Amino acid sequence: MKRIWIGLLCGPLLAGGIASAQQNSIRVENAWSRAAQQGGTGVVYLTVVDDGAPDRLMGIASPVAAQAQLHESFTDRGVAKMREVPAATVESGKPLTLAPGGYHIMLMNLKQPLHPGDTFPVTLSFEKAGQVTATASVQAAGRTMPMGGMPMHGDAQKSP
Repeated sequence: MKRIWIGLLCGPLLAGGIASAQQNSIRVENAWSRAAQQGGTGVVYLTVVDDGAPDRLMGIASPVAAQAQLHESFTDRGVAKMREVPAATVESGKPLTLAPGGYHIMLMNLKQPLHPGDTFPVTLSFEKAGQVTATASVQAAGRTMPMGGMPMHGDAQKSP
């Protein structure tokens, strides 16, 4: 009985240092967001690692926004543009990085403000692996990398 209580008490402490969520062969690492106002638009960046057969990121959801979409930033004839994309391929050994200036998750019509230090869940739906839920950590507005490029720490979990 003591072992169960120790596991229940220490488990969350140990999980706090884990910066990834995993389902089957898909792992989501370093999920982070920028501060944003309620009713506005937010953004999520993260890395998807595939240790198995190729898969596709097909959808995104988060309870903090009315809608979440996968977007891609690009430059066309010297003009920065952004567009929604229906899916992104994830290949074994080639991490899919969602970062400023490339693929990213747009959170539309935020249901709550996102303050630095807050965390919130973001669920990614994959064609084969199913759903993977990770916890995004909110950084100050204007940040280009979480904590000056240092690895993120936060809890993460699997979804069925």
